[in-house]
Amino acid sequence: MSEASKDKLIADFKLVVADAEELLRATASEASGKASELRAKIEARLADAKARLAEAEAALVDRAKQVGRAADDYVHDNPWRSVGIAAGLGFIVGLLIGRR
Repeated sequence: MSEASKDKLIADFKLVVADAEELLRATASEASGKASELRAKIEARLADAKARLAEAEAALVDRAKQVGRAADDYVHDNPWRSVGIAAGLGFIVGLLIGRR
């Protein structure tokens, strides 16, 4: 799974959690035993989901930092190769934009 799709998944999951919390607040006045039991179950699952989301987000941030450090090390070890790669990519992007 790519980093962009992981970021999108985390953002979508945050929206789902927020919507579920809003639904719980909206139904808070419901006093029946079954509704209270269901609400407690949902709140427990939301708490678990939030914890897992925080773990996934932390792992994603750690991975991004590792990739950044690796790129930084590569550029320091190979400065001229890095300049050449950047110039080549810039040239290709310029060609693609110029064709429009």
